[in-house]
Amino acid sequence: MTQAVRTVRPETVRAWVDGWVISRGTPGPVREPWGLRVDVGLRDHLARHIVPAPTPATLRHLTAVVDTPGTWLKLCAPAEAVERWLPPSWVVQEPEFMMTAELEEKPVAAPPGYTLAVTTRAGVTVARLLTHAGEMAARGQMAVAGATAVVDQVETAHHHRRRGLGTIVMKALAAHAAAGGAGTGVLVATPAGRSLYETLGWCVHTPMTAAVLTA
Repeated sequence: MTQAVRTVRPETVRAWVDGWVISRGTPGPVREPWGLRVDVGLRDHLARHIVPAPTPATLRHLTAVVDTPGTWLKLCAPAEAVERWLPPSWVVQEPEFMMTAELEEKPVAAPPGYTLAVTTRAGVTVARLLTHAGEMAARGQMAVAGATAVVDQVETAHHHRRRGLGTIVMKALAAHAAAGGAGTGVLVATPAGRSLYETLGWCVHTPMTAAVLTA
């Protein structure tokens, strides 16, 4: 499957970061010479540096001044373009893809056997599909930054997969965001997630490379 990649728009990257910090409840992003830094504060994810335009010089400087294990890089480029510039202590993860879509407000109904619940708290909207017994079958969340809705943590329980539940969750989030005035959606997907989102009209904005500094 071949997908054309457009020029990275810094404002799209910034909107994703702004929504992500709301979704995850972290401090706001801090500007750095190479992009943005988010202090996540988790044991294995202390901070992340988002680099919209990684270059060899940028990566040499960044990896020279950042030396705390558990620090992550999010680079807006495919691995083959950047991993040669990363020291061996930076471990490259599976490919990721920043994706965008135009949002539409359309009615969404839960499939038979499930109930759809959409709630918002502290700026984070969560869509859940529950079984009639109250079991969580699928869920996803989003936060709105300006006119952009950032979709995050979409997942389906293993024994409920291949039933279209992820599609319902995505459509519910998109409809809720569009009803609130958001016109564009952005997310970062795994290869498996990319396949689902492309069927829903999402397009790759840029490949992403994630790398973590090991001890």
